[in-house]
Amino acid sequence: MPYRLLVQQLDSRFASLSPELQRAARWVREHPAELGLQSMRQSARAAGVSPATMTRLAQALDFSGFDAMRRPAMAALARSAGKAGVPGTDTSTELAGTGPASVLQPAQAANVTSVLARNPAAQLLAAARTILAARQVLFLGLRASFGIAHHLRYTCDWLRPGTALATDPGGAWADQLAELGSSDLLVAISQAPYTVQTVQAAQQQRARGVRVLALTDNPLSPLAREATNVLLFDTASPSFFLSQVGAQALSEALMATVAEQGGPAVLQRLAERQRRLQAAQVYWDKPARQAANV
Repeated sequence: MPYRLLVQQLDSRFASLSPELQRAARWVREHPAELGLQSMRQSARAAGVSPATMTRLAQALDFSGFDAMRRPAMAALARSAGKAGVPGTDTSTELAGTGPASVLQPAQAANVTSVLARNPAAQLLAAARTILAARQVLFLGLRASFGIAHHLRYTCDWLRPGTALATDPGGAWADQLAELGSSDLLVAISQAPYTVQTVQAAQQQRARGVRVLALTDNPLSPLAREATNVLLFDTASPSFFLSQVGAQALSEALMATVAEQGGPAVLQRLAERQRRLQAAQVYWDKPARQAANV
């Protein structure tokens, strides 16, 4: 079975699984390399479930057992190693001494490419129209996702009024959430491991009838399951830290679609914002000093 079919099996049957099996399923989907390399006990420990749960998950997906479930991941890992080389194979010596950037670049490029692969044009279009139609748009991203939320709000504010970033050093950002109504939109960003406050905020707003647009790394993530619209990004990285490049690329693609769909109102707002900034001399435009003669 190709690895993509294993992913399809996980996605299609996720809702019918018990909470314990869903926890195992999320781990399997998010860690294909570890699945292909580790034993059942190691994988179960990493997922926070028992080895028996891994066996039950495999059976729920119509595999004979854990080894059969992980074979697609093992095959995909072997093909990847044969094409490009990965740490732990003979080809990994080609990377020795070339520096971190040469190792990071292929993963970052793949994360950017994933934005188009994982988000059909119709999904981006629907998300952009939802942003334009909302009375207010509140952007929420905590921990590693804060920078993405800040950038989204900054760029969106150039395109339409009524935007805000859910942030307050005193912890009062929950008040901003409480002010949202059914005609408003919460844009929430989070990736594994998912920030509890972000997921809870999405749950609470969805229960109150507020639309939620989730930017996340997995269609099975707890954030995605609370959203009315979902856009996806990849986070793969050979570094200790997960990559933010995919999330940044997705945010730029989304705002470009918003600008494209906004029509004359967006163009008028952009022109007015530019005039105000020029009048306030926000950007440096003074000529550089000429070097002194020596």
